[in-house]
Amino acid sequence: MPVRRNINAVSPLDGRYAGKLGSLSRVSGEGALARYRALVECRYLQKLCATPGVKIRRLKPAEEAILQKLPLLSDRDVLGIIAIEETGSARVPPTRHDVKAVEYFLKEKLRRTSLRDITEFVHFALTSEDVNNISYALMLRDCLNAEVLPALAEILGALDAMAVKYAAAPLLARTHGQPAVPTTFGKEFRVFHARLSRQAAQLKAARICAKLNGASGNYNAHAAAFPGADWRRFSKEFIESFNSGAGPALEYNPLTTQIEPHDSYAELFDNLRRANTILLAFCQDMWRYISAGLVAQKAVAGEVGSSTMPQKVNPIHFENAEGNLGLANALLGFFSSKLPVSRLQRDLSDSTVERNFGAALGHGLSAYKSVLAGLSRVAVDEAAARAELELHPEVLAEGIQTILRREGETGPYELLSRFTRGRAVTAAGLRGFIDGLKLKPAVKAELKRLSPLNYTGLSEKLAKTKES
Repeated sequence: MPVRRNINAVSPLDGRYAGKLGSLSRVSGEGALARYRALVECRYLQKLCATPGVKIRRLKPAEEAILQKLPLLSDRDVLGIIAIEETGSARVPPTRHDVKAVEYFLKEKLRRTSLRDITEFVHFALTSEDVNNISYALMLRDCLNAEVLPALAEILGALDAMAVKYAAAPLLARTHGQPAVPTTFGKEFRVFHARLSRQAAQLKAARICAKLNGASGNYNAHAAAFPGADWRRFSKEFIESFNSGAGPALEYNPLTTQIEPHDSYAELFDNLRRANTILLAFCQDMWRYISAGLVAQKAVAGEVGSSTMPQKVNPIHFENAEGNLGLANALLGFFSSKLPVSRLQRDLSDSTVERNFGAALGHGLSAYKSVLAGLSRVAVDEAAARAELELHPEVLAEGIQTILRREGETGPYELLSRFTRGRAVTAAGLRGFIDGLKLKPAVKAELKRLSPLNYTGLSEKLAKTKES
């Protein structure tokens, strides 16, 4: 069966990883940006015509329908807009300006309709950034709603299932890389579930600020043309009219320069970066569990693990995710530090940066799909985990010295430290140590009932609890 792939793509997101991105390219690519811009322009014209104090004729229902349909640009339409920008059209020379090209394209279309008499109100009193900042806000919202949040929800579902399934499966915890008191696999999965849940909830509740106030943020042209209109109310209503109730919402920013200062973008990208960092840590932990033989991977028939070692089943999905998460976070971190900084009332250095939003989200989304693929083919090797735990009876030292404290013994920590620290401890040796203590028989029996397999505290309950 022939494979379809763009083998000349500069970015693997458009080649090797394209199949992982779902609809992301349709809501974050150049075509998407043109469609968002057209949507903003058409909705703006509609609202102008319906606003008291703005002396433009009211629209008929059929004309409202025209403006609702016009932003649904075909790929051919988008190429037409690019042509206006780069080579011009029969009516206009090359604009060398992408937003102006959208304006001229829309005017050309409207001249063929009953709206021909109001075409000069397309982009009326606006600066390109009025259109752009709302367009990018819509793009970010739709990318999150269409692909990012659903993918994170899938990962959360998988983590939740594993937390419940392995709630009681004991695991030798390691702090500083050294054997520590036992935990369970389920509880460790629940920790990552809780951490990621918090970030996903914050992403859903995010507010993306947007502005519509002209070339210096003062409504200069708006107020000069129609001083009787309430332009601040107009802008707030217009921006909030795009909110659908799902996921992040657009929020009116009343005080800006020519550009919306992008502080809310930084907040959103830092939020995404935290989610990615949590997943990166999870991938590294899974890699360690797999490396130690505590988590087993299913071998897929026909899949090659190594070009020279035929026995290998490598944790490629977690490794791939780790790399893509690092790439995503490098871009997101740059966005957060760069975008809120603009010289005086405006410089253009944010423009090319914003065009790469899809790349950052794409690397993240590719990583999420790899995490899901990795989780779909792993299982905890409970026998191996139990065997490892039984090799480390010294991890009971904490429990023993704590019970001795309860019983009023003097210096129990120091006593256990002398017996266990830096020494090989066996189960038999530990029992002998307990027998040598001056304790009530019931307390000795209590201590002997402790084992690395049952000294797991509340971990099973924690694993089964979804923290609110």
